[in-house]
Amino acid sequence: QVQLVESGGGLVQAGGSLRLSCAASGRTFSRNAMGWFRQAPGKEREFVAAMSWSADATYYADSVKGRFTSSRDYAKNMVYLQMNSLKPEDTAVYYCAARESPEPSSNRAAYDFWGQGTQVTVSS
Repeated sequence: QVQLVESGGGLVQAGGSLRLSCAASGRTFSRNAMGWFRQAPGKEREFVAAMSWSADATYYADSVKGRFTSSRDYAKNMVYLQMNSLKPEDTAVYYCAARESPEPSSNRAAYDFWGQGTQVTVSS
């Protein structure tokens, strides 16, 4: 069992940066691949980024590629999403997720554990 709590969301102006954090607790010695998803009002939860358990492979949605970077700190049981050059269309609730597999996935159904989300609002 893995418990996840996101933080770091807030209001930022277009072109600005924000770093989201995801604190993991519980059985964190499992080989959990991590993912980031977001959900805007009236839309389905969509894939943002994914990272393998070893963090040697990362994948990003086309909409955020080149702007967002996913990373993790094993010692602190933390996962991060650095978001640069933010756009108004990035506005959404952002969720971190973990799956009981070392391999990342862009499918939300593949993930077993979810945080409660943190709001990111980008103004123009």
